[in-house]
Amino acid sequence: MIKKTIIVAGISVVLLATACKTKDLKMNAEKKEIVSEKKIVVYQVFTRLFGNKNTTNKLWGTIEENGVGKFNDFTDKALHEIKDLGVTYIWYTGVPHHALVRDYTAIGISNDDPEVVKGRAGSPYAVKDYYNVNPDLAVNPANRLQEFESLIARTHKAGLKVIIDIVPNHIARKYEGKSNPVGIKDFGADDDVSVEYKRDNNFYYIPNTHFEIPDNVKPLNGESNPLIDGKFEENPAKWTGNGSRMAKPDKNDWYETVKVNYGIRPDGSKDFPELPAGFDTKSNEEHFAFWKGKVVPNSWTKFRDIALYWTAKGVDGFRYDMAEMVPYEFWSYMNSAIKTKNPDAFLLAEVYNPKEYRNYIHLGKMDYLYDKVETYDKLKDVIKGKSLPDGLSDIQKGIQNIEHHMLHFLDNHDEQRLASPEFAGTPQKGKPLMVVSTTISTSPTMIYFGQEVGEAGNENAGFGTHSRTSIFDYVGVPNHQRWMNGGKFDGGQLTQDEKDLRDFYKRLLNFSINSSALMGKYQEIQTVNRQVTKGYAPGIYSFVRWSDSQKLLVVTNFSWLTTSNFELKIPSDIIKKWNLKDGNYILTDQLYKKSSIRLQVQNGEGKAQITIAPSESFIYQL
Repeated sequence: MIKKTIIVAGISVVLLATACKTKDLKMNAEKKEIVSEKKIVVYQVFTRLFGNKNTTNKLWGTIEENGVGKFNDFTDKALHEIKDLGVTYIWYTGVPHHALVRDYTAIGISNDDPEVVKGRAGSPYAVKDYYNVNPDLAVNPANRLQEFESLIARTHKAGLKVIIDIVPNHIARKYEGKSNPVGIKDFGADDDVSVEYKRDNNFYYIPNTHFEIPDNVKPLNGESNPLIDGKFEENPAKWTGNGSRMAKPDKNDWYETVKVNYGIRPDGSKDFPELPAGFDTKSNEEHFAFWKGKVVPNSWTKFRDIALYWTAKGVDGFRYDMAEMVPYEFWSYMNSAIKTKNPDAFLLAEVYNPKEYRNYIHLGKMDYLYDKVETYDKLKDVIKGKSLPDGLSDIQKGIQNIEHHMLHFLDNHDEQRLASPEFAGTPQKGKPLMVVSTTISTSPTMIYFGQEVGEAGNENAGFGTHSRTSIFDYVGVPNHQRWMNGGKFDGGQLTQDEKDLRDFYKRLLNFSINSSALMGKYQEIQTVNRQVTKGYAPGIYSFVRWSDSQKLLVVTNFSWLTTSNFELKIPSDIIKKWNLKDGNYILTDQLYKKSSIRLQVQNGEGKAQITIAPSESFIYQL
């Protein structure tokens, strides 16, 4: 590894040589992408926290002390404001009924043992009943499913589409399907628990061995509870969600969950039909036809039925947690079934291994994957002073034939908040990252509620600690609450800086969903300008985007200290592709409409004088 130290805006930056290209023999390199006509913007919202007006934020506070949001908090006004931000889909995170520490026995729900629940409000990724929703989210918990159905209808009425989570790799240790449709059996109901593995078992077992609570687990911060007794009855013990085969998992394992068996034997071999060669180029219809009549593991049909149940209720798509822990053949089976019912379904997968991207897209029939380990991680390194932005060009080159499938984000429930000290440090320093993330490709853009008003995740809520907004606790989200303004959803309590930030997001996202160029072609101009342009500071990054009807020049400054002045070069091949003759052209910034520059084309090459302030970005349109 070669290291070279340089100075960017007064901070020391270490350049690390990294390999950005991905490889996969199963990909079809010549595959032509068919993209939607407009950019997609997903607004992820942690449903339990969105409408919570309580600002107490007591450590390990109860629902009564710290409050909780409800489905009904998503009023017509709230949904209108979200759509007006430039959003096309809402991902309601944490909707399926998951394990939590609260007494709902009056409506037939058993209590969960705090020793196998993370936090008090519980992890949304330890689902307890897939055919119903979290009772905390309902004004009338007995009527919770109807309240969610009403939210689906309100969301559609607002012109938005609905995404919810499905977590196929694991379920809560105490799964109880109290709402199963007729004919649907619970997970594990027919399992042979005398063996570690059988194809149609839903779980993996550790025969003749009791489950044990991990050491050093301190549920509810040491608070007394009748169910906290140092044990949880599970005999025989099951494998834990992250794959631990220990009857007593580690406290860092996903001990609140059990792993679902998809027909992968303990030695890693596959116990189901495999897709024939060439299926990476086949349609959803052809994948669906392939599985017709095939005998598949029982867990496959269970999760397909769950997805189709929610599709029938009007859910427009799913975000699949830890999808790469489940074989892509299952995804072919499930996703082709969903697309048969709803060809426009939005299917997003959490996959972190670049070598597997093309398998999950082309063979697993995913629409979108997280562009986390490449674009997101690179942008984070840039703003933390660990890297130059130049490597973004290599990343785009490496994924050019799947770039539309690689969803971009800078904030979500798993990651440190963009505005947190652990990431960008301030919302303003996050602005250039947001411009590049949104405009560099045709892929969907995702933002996390509160990001648009600079939420920094400073709260220590209990099980969840600062820098990430807790997904395990009852907590308020301060910046977001100021925008919510007691349910008026008018930004009435925001500071001027927060109002300005939300205005920036609104301008950027609305421009993106109406731009044909952002669904068109990309070419970097970073390399030539880095090589020959005087004054082209280390924190500058530039590229062009274009369609038949729109030509864009994007210039951004990742430095939060340095104003840069330089004469930007537009290479002759771009001038030719844009069909520009020698002469002068005016380009106007599309974010604020306040800056215009002159593009001078001479002898088939272009140049434009740029002055760009710290953390500033321009989207210049010809």
